[in-house]
Amino acid sequence: MASHIVGYPRMGPKRELKFALESFWDKKSSADDLQKVATDLRHSIWKQMAGAGIKHIPSNTFSYYDQVLDTTAMLGAVPERYNFTGGEIGFDTYFSMARGNASVPAMEMTKWFDTNYHFIVPELGPTTKFSYSSHKPVSEYKEAKSLGIETVPVLIGPVTYLLLSKPAKGVEKSFSPLTLLGDILPIYKEVITELKAAGASWIQFDEPTLVKDLESHQLEAFTKAYTELESSLSGLNVLVETYFADVPAEAYKTITALKSISGFGFDLVRGTKTLDLVKSVGFPAGKYLFAGIVDGRNIWANDLASSLSTLQALEAIVGKDKLVVSTSCSLMHTAVDLINETKLDSEIKSWLAFAAQKVVEVNALAKALADQKDEAFFSANAAAQASRKSSPRVTNEEVQKAAAALKGSDHRRATNVSARLDEQQKKLNLPILPTTTIGSFPQTMDLRRVRREYKANKISEEEYVKAIKEEINKVVKIQEELDIDVLVHGEPERNDMVEYFGEQLSGFAFTVNGWVQSYGSRCVKPPIIYGDVSRPKAMTVFWSKMAQSMTARPMKGMLTGPVTILNWSFVRNDQPRFETCYQIALAIKKEVEDLEAAGIQVIQIDEAALREGLPLRKSEQAFYLDWAVHSFRITNCGVQDTTQIHTHMCYSNFNDIIHSIIDMDADVITIENSRSDEKLLSVFREGVKYGAGIGPGVYDIHSPRIPSTEEIADRINKMLAVLETNILWVNPDCGLKTRKYAEVKPALTNMVSAAKILRTQLASAK
Repeated sequence: MASHIVGYPRMGPKRELKFALESFWDKKSSADDLQKVATDLRHSIWKQMAGAGIKHIPSNTFSYYDQVLDTTAMLGAVPERYNFTGGEIGFDTYFSMARGNASVPAMEMTKWFDTNYHFIVPELGPTTKFSYSSHKPVSEYKEAKSLGIETVPVLIGPVTYLLLSKPAKGVEKSFSPLTLLGDILPIYKEVITELKAAGASWIQFDEPTLVKDLESHQLEAFTKAYTELESSLSGLNVLVETYFADVPAEAYKTITALKSISGFGFDLVRGTKTLDLVKSVGFPAGKYLFAGIVDGRNIWANDLASSLSTLQALEAIVGKDKLVVSTSCSLMHTAVDLINETKLDSEIKSWLAFAAQKVVEVNALAKALADQKDEAFFSANAAAQASRKSSPRVTNEEVQKAAAALKGSDHRRATNVSARLDEQQKKLNLPILPTTTIGSFPQTMDLRRVRREYKANKISEEEYVKAIKEEINKVVKIQEELDIDVLVHGEPERNDMVEYFGEQLSGFAFTVNGWVQSYGSRCVKPPIIYGDVSRPKAMTVFWSKMAQSMTARPMKGMLTGPVTILNWSFVRNDQPRFETCYQIALAIKKEVEDLEAAGIQVIQIDEAALREGLPLRKSEQAFYLDWAVHSFRITNCGVQDTTQIHTHMCYSNFNDIIHSIIDMDADVITIENSRSDEKLLSVFREGVKYGAGIGPGVYDIHSPRIPSTEEIADRINKMLAVLETNILWVNPDCGLKTRKYAEVKPALTNMVSAAKILRTQLASAK
């Protein structure tokens, strides 16, 4: 009866780690206080899994910030700018790499495969010195053992680590971090040796890059790595874990041929074709198959009867004693525990399983395979599955017909973008290098309290509107004093850029504590899309109109785009994702048209998550981009030429989808740029012509660091070297919600000053 969990959420059921981290960063608590919270969380997670009957419990899946950064620390691969001199890496160096500090910027952050989790990108070069500088994997294994709990230590595999890395600053962009494989394997050997000495019997290497379309030399690196580690791994059971997609046939053949590997973990939820591979190519005799049958990325209860049938088919191939029931990936991508949802509708709640419930599901399936089926548990599950299928609240025929009718048309604005920009400029009369921000302004404790009290009926609607109006007025005045050209209202009425809209759309449900880690201490609470989506009434018009009445400058209407609402929600799994996306697009289209009718001349429809949803396999990407870009165009295809449509994207590698971004046909795009070393600009250096407005971010808002006027001016100059002056906008990388006013005001002051300096220089150069 073998069961396994790939990984588990680390923030805690009520975000205990988030609050401990932020208190420590604000110097309100000590390192000991932070470590105590972390220790208590780890212990409760291990005990919970042990209590549920899980055999293979993971350790070293906890992190103070990010698991890739933890691996960088383990390898001592600290970029030179942090002045690391060796020894064990402490919090100062660790958090400086993650968040930057007063004198040096943070390392780049980007999306973990196609999830909304962000990892810290390793920076490597031919002169990088590696040293065993964090003993965390071993200390956490020993910590669990001291509780009487045997765990499987989890390491990010050496090949995946290198394939996720980038050349360090000053290193040729053509440098391949994979050439450093021979340099990092000795440290992996040291870690393995220490784990063996501590008594570990299993070790898990996460190698999710195996699901991507790898070149032959990249596949050869897996063979080289695990062949070289073979002698160190002797006496250990070794699991290579993959997730998020199918493993391609060549990769499957490569890893299943490795002698040093005892077991292979496959995602059977998003990787349904892997099942065919196991059946057609075969599975190596005597090896373990860790079957990822319980979804680690969504919150729907598993269809236990269907999963059991799949597992029984696999059992016939690999043998009863070699099949291990597992999650499809780490459960860190789902909410923590359904028990904390006291306000959730009881019918919808019966359809759900959060991380804690998925642990129980894994064990129930493992027991059923071992002829110890819990009939009552399976029966309740079957009833919940039937209830979800037949519930009238899931289906809206009118919405389904409207969405189905979209597929045959292109939905483009009638005039091309350069002509539209000319018309918009006549109306808006903006200077060259116009300045703006992305949307949100700092959310103070007072502001959050006002929203909380209104939700709890402790203050009246009149009091709430008055408080929000005062906040908007404050934000407008700040921007006018800073002399920003296109203003935002600051979004004080919004809890989250997706949840806020979901709360006003039909077909959505919400949690109280369904938090999921996005990066560092930042958590999001994805809404649950359980049914067909429609917009009962206007969602933002009241506030946008109010904000525009406070200023003569253009005020952006702020919306979240359909693809981002889709990708940042827990989406229904009973119809194709694109169908749900088209439904959301139609709802946003109505909002766009109402904003325009209310006199809003600039409307921003954020698609921060467009790139994130790109399938990992190239063969599936064109279809996704087609419907995702189409969904965006649906939202604004009906507006007048004089209405300027903006969109925003952040923290992803956009170069490979630049033609799809152009095809979105927005008038202006603002896009993350500063933290990734202006990587975005290279696509324009390589000859891609971009005719719409573009604002590559000039400073990183995910760091408390305040950039100087000179630094920002230098960034703008780099942009001017590859982009036309008349299309360039000046803006931060992202929204300012998570920052403090003490950081925001000086940073924006410097941003506007830099834009004005360059305007003067450009005018005098004519």
